[in-house]
Amino acid sequence: MNKILNNVAIQDNFWGRYIRLVQDVVIPYQYEALHDRVPEAEPSHAIANFEIAAGRKKGEFYGFVFQDSDVAKWLEAVGYSLSIKCDEVLESQADEVINLVGEAQQEDGYLNTYFTIKEPGKRWTNLNDCHELYCAGHFIEAAVAYYEATGKDKLLKIMCRMVDHIDSVFGPEEGKLKGYDGHQEIELALVKLYHLTGEDRYLKLSSFFIEQRGQQPHFLVQEWENRGKMSYWVGKMDHLDVKYNQSHVPVKEQTEAVGHSVRAVYMYTAMADLAALTDDEELYNACVRLWNNIVDKQMYITGGIGSTHLGEAFTFDYDLPNDSVYAETCASIGLIFFAKRMLKLSPDAKYADVMERALYNNVIGSMAQDGKHFFYVNPLEVWPQACSCNPDKHHVKSERQGWFGCACCPPNVARLLTSLNQYIYTTHDDTIYTNLYIGSEVVTKLGNTEVTIHQQTEFPWDGTVTLKVNPAAEAEFGIALRIPSWSRGMEIKVNGVILSMEEGVDRGYRVIHRTWSAGDMIEICVPMEAHRIYAHPNLRADAHKIAIQRGPLVYCLEGADNGEPLSSISLSEDGAFTETFDETLLGGAVVVGGSGSRINQEGWSGGLYGRVKAPVEAVAVKAIPYYLWGNRGSGEMKVWIPETKS
Repeated sequence: MNKILNNVAIQDNFWGRYIRLVQDVVIPYQYEALHDRVPEAEPSHAIANFEIAAGRKKGEFYGFVFQDSDVAKWLEAVGYSLSIKCDEVLESQADEVINLVGEAQQEDGYLNTYFTIKEPGKRWTNLNDCHELYCAGHFIEAAVAYYEATGKDKLLKIMCRMVDHIDSVFGPEEGKLKGYDGHQEIELALVKLYHLTGEDRYLKLSSFFIEQRGQQPHFLVQEWENRGKMSYWVGKMDHLDVKYNQSHVPVKEQTEAVGHSVRAVYMYTAMADLAALTDDEELYNACVRLWNNIVDKQMYITGGIGSTHLGEAFTFDYDLPNDSVYAETCASIGLIFFAKRMLKLSPDAKYADVMERALYNNVIGSMAQDGKHFFYVNPLEVWPQACSCNPDKHHVKSERQGWFGCACCPPNVARLLTSLNQYIYTTHDDTIYTNLYIGSEVVTKLGNTEVTIHQQTEFPWDGTVTLKVNPAAEAEFGIALRIPSWSRGMEIKVNGVILSMEEGVDRGYRVIHRTWSAGDMIEICVPMEAHRIYAHPNLRADAHKIAIQRGPLVYCLEGADNGEPLSSISLSEDGAFTETFDETLLGGAVVVGGSGSRINQEGWSGGLYGRVKAPVEAVAVKAIPYYLWGNRGSGEMKVWIPETKS
């Protein structure tokens, strides 16, 4: 049986700090923001909307049509947090919010504050734009997480009633709507509900939403035409872009990632879920094609996806601009969801490599070290003046914001980090696969024997990992260790004996299948050295440039360390890198030094243009981990750096 392991306790210096930050700062901060009690943040009104819908107060709906989802994601993060440690105050706050949500639910099970307050007669009339099923999906995920953490089923019952209502409205049967949401989410949520309850109707409903997408006659086009070609967002439209929400063709026929990047990876996640549960080979093959297109041709080195702010979307192969990028935080989180499901389908290290890349760079880089400021957009090059003065770059920020009117990213980060224990291991038959090197303890059954494995590591600074294996009784089973794609010369010892890396390697894992006894020890050494990364020749934005990577971390230059403009700096092609652990840098980090040159602007003799090249001077270059950029005030930053001959 293939499964993702939840019974894992994280005991890790690096990630433990982030999880505590989410528990101690982010979740309480977001609770206050949802209640509009953070003066410097944009009003959320999300809780107020529920209070109005529940009849507790009078007022108008405020915010985005999908504002309910922010409450749901907060509740989901609370559920995961409570599964890590008890917190009576937090649990009481969540119970109060759940009571409020229950009061806002309509008699027939319907739950959505926008349509309850503002347009009660227009339920299910604009699936393309209005996110009713999307919001329901997030509440389903919250209900499952909260029940699993606390055993309390009030929110679960609320959402089962909502799903019963949805099931009465949608489906292949006569008289039901043959539609699906413009923003995918409920599809993966229904699979979670199925796993918890075993109710086949939930799985069938998820399959229906996936299979119906892109079929002819096109439901969303017909719906739009019935509304007089009106859009909730922009009014009258001449054309409905069905690629935007991946409904241009049936999902099994899709070959390239197109449209809104978050919607895409949420859908691909559900597709992988369903492929695993139904053994649907066509669906699986579609997942593989779409994964390969993203990772091989449309993903940033930081694990970001979605290269344009217009539609927060994919554009085309190798179009990955650095300074006008979008790379929304939620999209990388969705890519991690997709990777997790693909690992359940097939133990291939390429999925874990991407999971690691997105996690260590784009995702944690989106949150400030204080836990109260966030990036929605995650650029690879920033010129602060361009962010404020160039309308094509207004979406790019040089400093993280306190909150957003559309606040999908901060609670998404919170729910991912508090559920990070679910991403470290998977099992296939009698073998446990170590996908991420994160200090942890896992208890599972392998070879019909209960096994406890304790992993200790100092990633991402040091590549030494130990795993202590303790089966309840001597037993034969497998332990598979990921060979990171960035590693060179990985060494593995079992009880002090070096293993061959020429054998036992399967799809990027070194599989150790043997009889294990209590106290057996695995020692891993993964060399971590700063090295150059070059981009594919078709990736025009990075031609003649390099990026620096060390272990799973991508590095960048900041103006705070190197002066400005950063555009004047080049790295020497044959210059060596130095590595120093700087305890004073934002909690401590390995800093990479290099040699290069800088254009001497004072030596420029022309006006705006001239015939004589500006002189250059030697310069020492300092690079810091990308995830730390932007924590020392507004300034320039860049990941890809020109490389010149010495």
